[in-house]
Amino acid sequence: MRAILFILGLFCVCSTWAQTLQILDSKSLHPVVHASILDTVSDQYSWTDLDGKVSLDAFSPQALFLVQALGYTQVQINYHQLKAKNFKLLLDPNNTELEEVVVSATKWRQPKDKSPLKVISVKSEDIVLQNPQTAADLLSTSGAVFIQKSQQGGGSPMIRGFATNRLIYTVDGVRMNTAIFRGGNLQNVISLDALALESAEVLLGPDAVIYGSDAIGGVMSFETLGPKYSENEALTISANALTRAASANFERTAHAHVQLGQKKWAMTSSFTRTNFSDLRQGNQGPDDYLRPFFVTQYNGQDLITPNPNPNRQVPSGYNQSNFMQKVFYRPHSNWDLSVAYHHSETSAYSRYDRQLRTKNGLPHYGQWDYGPQKWSMKQFTANHFAPRGIFSEMTLRLAQQDFEESRISRNFNDPIQENRVENVVAYSANLDLRKNIGQRGELFYGLEWVLDQVESTGIERNITTGASAPGPSRYPQADWLSYAAYLSYQHQWTPKIISQAGLRYNGIGLKAEFDTSFYPLPFEQAQLNTDALTGSIGFVFKPSTLWNLRANMATAFRAPNVDDIGKVFDSEPGAVVVPNPDLAPEYALSWDLGVAHMLGKKLKIDLSGYFTQLDNALTRRDFTLNGATEIVYDGVLSRVQAIQNAAEAQVYGIHTGIELKLPSGFELTSDLNWQKGTEEMDDGSTSPARHAAPWFGATRLWFRAQNLVVQGYTQYSGGFSHDELAVEERLKTEIYALDAQGNPYAPGWHTFNVKAQYSLDDHIDLIAGIENITDQRYRTYSSGISAAGRNLILALRAQI
Repeated sequence: MRAILFILGLFCVCSTWAQTLQILDSKSLHPVVHASILDTVSDQYSWTDLDGKVSLDAFSPQALFLVQALGYTQVQINYHQLKAKNFKLLLDPNNTELEEVVVSATKWRQPKDKSPLKVISVKSEDIVLQNPQTAADLLSTSGAVFIQKSQQGGGSPMIRGFATNRLIYTVDGVRMNTAIFRGGNLQNVISLDALALESAEVLLGPDAVIYGSDAIGGVMSFETLGPKYSENEALTISANALTRAASANFERTAHAHVQLGQKKWAMTSSFTRTNFSDLRQGNQGPDDYLRPFFVTQYNGQDLITPNPNPNRQVPSGYNQSNFMQKVFYRPHSNWDLSVAYHHSETSAYSRYDRQLRTKNGLPHYGQWDYGPQKWSMKQFTANHFAPRGIFSEMTLRLAQQDFEESRISRNFNDPIQENRVENVVAYSANLDLRKNIGQRGELFYGLEWVLDQVESTGIERNITTGASAPGPSRYPQADWLSYAAYLSYQHQWTPKIISQAGLRYNGIGLKAEFDTSFYPLPFEQAQLNTDALTGSIGFVFKPSTLWNLRANMATAFRAPNVDDIGKVFDSEPGAVVVPNPDLAPEYALSWDLGVAHMLGKKLKIDLSGYFTQLDNALTRRDFTLNGATEIVYDGVLSRVQAIQNAAEAQVYGIHTGIELKLPSGFELTSDLNWQKGTEEMDDGSTSPARHAAPWFGATRLWFRAQNLVVQGYTQYSGGFSHDELAVEERLKTEIYALDAQGNPYAPGWHTFNVKAQYSLDDHIDLIAGIENITDQRYRTYSSGISAAGRNLILALRAQI
């Protein structure tokens, strides 16, 4: 009988002890993910899951807990105190930013301090205050992305010395890169609506294990507006509307989004319309950037028209519309389903840098426009949470994207207008899974399948007679296929040491059919079948809550795409690029080191260094076509070039960040980037890498009060002398300033700016700003159009 009573008593004690603790942020009441729970008596520890929960079953009832999470004030507490709090513990933020949940490093929410990769976040409140006109402008506010623009309707990111098809773009987890992403500058990022974004993240450095081909320089991950479910069956409605105007380009923007929600259903709708007139540059800067004339047409003739305001960059205006519709369904607490439709379309817009080219003292072109840039995406997403089985969480993403871009060009006083239209249909399927391995490990694994179908057409139209005829296309008709499997494992050896290692196998296939009617190509078809195995290993060491040290080594690759193998285009005056089907992937090996340290509770310093070696690099080199080194292209005898595996490249640099909390609501933050790159040339010599920008950064002074946020900031960049420019950049005399010897160079620049947001009440916000207060006339490196001069921005936001 005593034995039975003892067993029953023990059972009661165990039942009483078996508890789950939940840890929440005291301000937002959001779960605190991966907070560590340490028993200071036995040194046993665990940490919270994605819901901020942790089981206390494995701990002794006499445990004295030390609860820690980076970015929060640590708490020491015993079991009886936790019981009195009903096993819910609130942690107070300590006004530091070491702890932050990010997604892009693994495709799953996890604390930034657990990743050996450097990730920078742009939050929704930053987007509201900065009021960026485009998604490219949004990226520039991160302090780690350099933006090049060939025209106002543009924005080509550069990260760590790489750009365009050596970077990855994702939207709601779906790859946006296509088989015609080129090595030159891209403007696809402007298809995204900055006003419909929940957040954006920039992962610095390669992450080919998770993202596959092209993830060499970094990853830009965009999350659009999500659902707002109701806590009960009642319908909840929230809405947000914004209208904005800016002076430098006479911007007129209207935006609205509505979110409806019940307990199991939710819907989000968003629409934005923007109009930009010609962009005015500043008054203080190089006269080489002035626009003294532009081309107009009258009675079928191209005329040189004097520009009454040479700071007005004519033609550069355009307009854009964005629409998004999402529907969400939660049939069970373990399932989330959603369907989404995105559509973006611009008007035609001028490629401004080509308007600056001259020939024999006259404009080279009477017209050089991009046709309407169109992008749409249909997406289905399923998320499932499973306490047991081969995964803890699963996400399935199925998507179809449609891209259309076109080029319309005509030489000065030439009636023949060349139209080239490209359409890409991109299908993708991603299965991403996460599995908890015991209390200390997480396994990330998945499958990916991508198919891009490229259709390219060319039409030559006589603008005088209206007659049209087939013309050469830019690309062959082609299919590009990628299939992959990946696995990455993260293990917490001690509360201070974390490791992560992963592998990815990627197969690539390409089939292309060439039209030999216009160019005497020695082939009509091309095929490519190749594969790549990439991997990474990294470590995080946290000796205390004040320190975070990380190291990572990774390989990455870029498989040849349709743009590499099959494009015909004029790369520069007097040169034409022709197809080359004999290509192989390029490979990168990268090392990263980083340290973040908090001095007390007020100052955070973050320093990162990196080195990337690119082998078998795909680059443009002189070539022959049927033995000829020159051919006639668009009526010009041009040197024949092709993309080839012909070079090695190196990029290295540092990124520093500072955050300082000051008294009375003030805060100072600063980011500085320095990078240097070299690329091997034909003769074995080296050239500065084209996409390694000069040093650049931003410094911001914040003031926050109850209803007011003010930010004064400066953005700045170093310059390049003529000899510091990449060899191919030295030939683009029309876009650069000229030094005393008449050679092109890129001057350094800086701007002073101020933004403010005032909340009249819970529903109305006034947002205003002045950019480039001193009215500087400047161009960011490699850009063909100058940035805005002094720019007054006014916006009104209403929300319910």
